[in-house]
Amino acid sequence: MSSRISPKEVAHVAMLARLSLTDEEAELYASQLSSVLDHASDIESLDIHDLEVTAHPLGLVNRTRSDSVVSGLSQAEALSQAPDEAQGMFSVPPVLGEPS
Repeated sequence: MSSRISPKEVAHVAMLARLSLTDEEAELYASQLSSVLDHASDIESLDIHDLEVTAHPLGLVNRTRSDSVVSGLSQAEALSQAPDEAQGMFSVPPVLGEPS
């Protein structure tokens, strides 16, 4: 079954979308859209009633590690490499003219 889209239909949809198309573009898009609809029709005609529904054709399994608590850096260790520190925090220059 062939679903032929006319250049006139393409031009109408383009006008609704406020797109400007040349006659050549309308003809090209009509041909391309017709091919897409023919392909969709081919897929729709497949007998898939006996197939199991799947989300993915391969049996994928998430590989995750267990979530466990680990100790991090102490405040002193974190600040030991900071170029500047004030009141136990990283000190950075003002951004966008903010007062210091």
